Parts: sequence; structure tokens; C-alpha cells
Amino acid sequence: MVKFILIMFICSNIPGNQCKPIPTPIQNFDTYRECALYGYEYSFNTLKNFRVDAVNEYKMYTAFSCEENETIWQCV
Repeated sequence: MVKFILIMFICSNIPGNQCKPIPTPIQNFDTYRECALYGYEYSFNTLKNFRVDAVNEYKMYTAFSCEENETIWQCV
């Protein structure tokens, strides 16, 4: 069964700053669509909750990816 893993980063457009991974409350999804929709919603809320001056000063943005993760179940 294929599941999808949400991988999210907080980034800055300031030269020399690198994207840093950020944890999310939900990381595994049954469908790509669920993962993508959650990623956009979580991105929106994350940026909204940062201080306005911090977002502007560091030119912050989020990036995310929904990656396939095949789960192999073994019967014993």
C-alpha cells in the first residue's frame, strides 16, 4: 500500500540562508491529494503565525513535498 509523507521546509530569500526542515503534526497521508492540501494549509498557517516583521525581514517562505512511501506488510 502506498502512503505519502509530507516533507516541509521554512526558507528565506536572503542569500546564505538555507531552508530548514520543520515538523508537522501530520506526516503520513493515504493519498497525494490529502498530503498536498494539508501542505498548503499548514504552509499558510505557519507563515500567518510568524511575526510580520520577521517574514518581511527574512523574506520567509515555505516549501513542501509529498513523497511516496511504500509500506510493505509482512505476514508472520
